[in-house]
Amino acid sequence: MSANGSNGQNGSNGDGGGRKRRNRKRRNRSTAKATAEFWGDPKTLPEPRDDIRITQDPSAVVRSLGRPPLPGQEQASEAYFAAVYARAVGLASALAAAGDLIEPEELLEG
Repeated sequence: MSANGSNGQNGSNGDGGGRKRRNRKRRNRSTAKATAEFWGDPKTLPEPRDDIRITQDPSAVVRSLGRPPLPGQEQASEAYFAAVYARAVGLASALAAAGDLIEPEELLEG
């Protein structure tokens, strides 16, 4: 018999593992319910648009505003901003393809 009174015959090693598993199952159920409540009713969502296009120049709009107001750092900051915009377009494109809003082949174009 172990120090906590469990002899290990019930499949437990005396650490309350069975209880932890039950609590985890209850927690998962409540999390699933909370997730469903958060997202709401999918029937109320608008129809997806069919005119989604992937831009070839992610920083065009921002560039049209002029150089960043960072004296002495304009060129470096423009390069970093362009990298961030390109990454954002890449991630948005991947999400659009995963959500069947665009064909995956469109990601290879350009």
